[in-house]
Amino acid sequence: MILSCQDICKEFSEKKVLQQVSFHIEDHEKAAIVGINGAGKTTLLRIIVGQMPPDSGTVTFAKDKTFGYLAQNDAVSSENTIYDELLSVKQNLIHLENEMRRCELEMKNAEGEELEDLMKRYANLTHAFEMGDGYSYRSELTGVLKGLGFAEEEFSKSIASLSGGQKTRVALGKLLLQKPDLILLDEPTNHLDMNSIAWLETYLLNYKGAVLIVSHDRYFLDRTVTKIIEIDQTRAVTFQGNYSDYAVKKEQLRAAAWNAYMNQQREIRHQEEVIEKLRSFNREKSIKRAESREKALNKIEVLEKPTETNTDMKLTLTPYRESGKDVLTVEHLGKAFGSQTLFSDVNFEIKRGEHVAIIGDNGTGKTTLLKILNGLVSADSGQFTLGTKVEIGYYDQEHHVLHPEKSLFQEISDEYPYLTNTEIRNVLAAFLFTGDDVFKLIGDLSGGERGRVSLAKLMLGNANFLILDEPTNHLDIASKEILEDALNGYTGTVLYVSHDRYFINRTAHRILELKSEQFLNYIGNYDYYLEKRDQQWQNLAVQPQDKYGDIGPDKTGAMKEIGASGRGGAYPPSAGGSAIDSSGHNTGASGSEPSSSAQDWKARKEEQARLRKRENDLKKCEDRIAFLEEQIARIDEEMSDPAVATQALKLQDLSKEREALQKELDQKYQEWEELAE
Repeated sequence: MILSCQDICKEFSEKKVLQQVSFHIEDHEKAAIVGINGAGKTTLLRIIVGQMPPDSGTVTFAKDKTFGYLAQNDAVSSENTIYDELLSVKQNLIHLENEMRRCELEMKNAEGEELEDLMKRYANLTHAFEMGDGYSYRSELTGVLKGLGFAEEEFSKSIASLSGGQKTRVALGKLLLQKPDLILLDEPTNHLDMNSIAWLETYLLNYKGAVLIVSHDRYFLDRTVTKIIEIDQTRAVTFQGNYSDYAVKKEQLRAAAWNAYMNQQREIRHQEEVIEKLRSFNREKSIKRAESREKALNKIEVLEKPTETNTDMKLTLTPYRESGKDVLTVEHLGKAFGSQTLFSDVNFEIKRGEHVAIIGDNGTGKTTLLKILNGLVSADSGQFTLGTKVEIGYYDQEHHVLHPEKSLFQEISDEYPYLTNTEIRNVLAAFLFTGDDVFKLIGDLSGGERGRVSLAKLMLGNANFLILDEPTNHLDIASKEILEDALNGYTGTVLYVSHDRYFINRTAHRILELKSEQFLNYIGNYDYYLEKRDQQWQNLAVQPQDKYGDIGPDKTGAMKEIGASGRGGAYPPSAGGSAIDSSGHNTGASGSEPSSSAQDWKARKEEQARLRKRENDLKKCEDRIAFLEEQIARIDEEMSDPAVATQALKLQDLSKEREALQKELDQKYQEWEELAE
C-alpha cells in the first residue's frame, strides 16, 4: 500500500465537505476520485499532498515513497524554452553524463592506481546513469512533448510566450518525467486534444507507479483506472472497476437504496394507519394492540432518503417549429489567419434531425467554423446556406452570449420578458440556481455556472438547429448525462465541437474529422470512428474525395463507406415488428405463444380482481367489528340493569353471549390486521 486516508473530515464556514473519508491506494494501482462539482474532490487532493490540513483524520504515505501533484490549471513560470524546462527535470542525469565525460578525458592521461580509481568511478557513474535510463532520457523527453501536442518546431519557444493551457501541458510533462511513485492529477485532460488524451491514457496504463486522478472525462477513466472512489454527500464509497463498471454498480445500489427507503416509508405509513384504526375501535384489547405496534414502530431505524440522480437539473430542448429537410449546405469554404491555413475547399451537408460532431486537433479551426456559421467570423472563400425555417441556437465555450454586469435573473428576464418571475425562477432552479443564487452577477460565476446559465438560455430559445462549442466543458458527470439525455431526445438538428469522447459516443449520429485542412465523414459514433479512421485516411491518399467529404469512387455524396446506424452498424428491428434472420426466416413472435402484452393484460386484471376482493373483505370485516362492538355494548348495558342483576339465569345467558361475541371480535381484530397488511 502506497497511500492510506483514514477518517478525513473537513468543513468550511460550518459547511461539512468531507466526513470520515477513508480509502487506500495500492502500489501500481490506477484509481479515480469522482463526484459532482463542489463535492470536495480537489479539497481531498490538497489534503493528501499537504497543501491543506484536515480538521481530523490522517493521511499516511508508505516509507520512502514519492508523489507528484498537478492541480487544475497548474502552470510553469519560467524564462526557459519548452525543451529546457523539461530537461531541468533530468539534472541528475545531466550531471552524471558530464561526470562520465570528465572521467573519460582524465583516463586518457592517467596510469596505474589513479587509472584504476578512475575506472572504478566511471563504472559507478555508468551504472547509475543506466539505472536512471540515461541513454534514453532525451528521446523520452521528446516523446512526452510530442505526446502532449507540441511540435518539434515549438520546442524552442519561450515558456513566457505560451498560453495558460500550453503552460499546464508543460507542467504535466515535467511531472510525468519525474516519475514519482504516486502521481496525483486534477483534471489532466482539460487542455489536451483527443490525440494527446489518447497518448496520456497509454502512458498512464504503462506507468510503473500508482496514479490517483480527479476527472470528469468518463472515456478517459474507462481506459485508465481500475478503482473509483466516489465522494457523495461528504462521504466516500469505493468501487472496483472502471467508470462504466462503477456507473452500473452505482445505479444498482441507488435503485436498491431507493426501493428500501420507499418500502420502509410505505410500511411506516401503513403501521400508522393500522395504529390509528385500532385506537378508533376504542376497546381495551385494540388499544393494547395499537400501543404494541407503536412501540415496535418507534424502534425502527429510519433510512435516510437517498440522493435522486439527474433530477435536479431537467433540460428539455424542444424546437418551436420544424425546419426544412436541408438544414445546412457548406460549399468550398476556406479560412486562413495570415500564413496559417485552417481549412480549404470544405464541402458538407447536414440534414434535419442529424446530430453531427466535429472533432480534430487543437488549432485546426473547429471553433472558427462554428463562428463562421454564426456570422461572428467571415470566411475567406466559399459559402454556406441555411435551409428554410432554420433557427439557430448557439452555445460557445467562452459564453460570449452572457452579460457579466447582469444578474442571472436579469440575464433571463431581459432576453425573455414575457416570462413571469415564477417561470424564470423555475428555469434557473432546473439548472441548480435557487434562492438568492438568482441575484448573483454573471461576472462572479465560475466557468461551470456560466455554462449552466447559457444552457438555460438555449433551452428557452426553442431553436431547431443547435450549434454547440464544447458544451460539456466545466460540467460535472451528472450534468453531462442530463445534457446527453436531452440531446438524444431532441428532434431538431445538432452540430457541435467536443473533445469529450464519451459524450460523442452517446449523442453523435455522425462525425466530421478536421485534419490536414479538410473534413472526412464517418456515419457512426466515436467507437465507430476509431474503428475506421486509419482505413479512411489511407483511402484518402489513393481515392478521390466526393463533394461532401465522403470517400468513394462514384462521388455521389451518398456516404457509402459507413454504417447505417448511429453506432456504425445496422438498425435493430423496429419495436413490435418481426426480425429476419440470415436465412430469411421470420423470427418474430407468432402462432400459439401468447404475446407478452396479452400476458401483461391478464396479470393486471388478476391483480385488480385480487385487490377488489381484499377491499371488500376488509369492508365486511370492519362492518362486522362495528356490529359486534354494538352487541357487546348492548349486553354490558343490559347486565348493568338492576332488574336483571337479580336474575341469575338471565345473567348467565348474557355472560355466555358476551363471551362468544368477544371471542369473535378478537378473531375479527386479527383478521382485520391481516387484511390491512
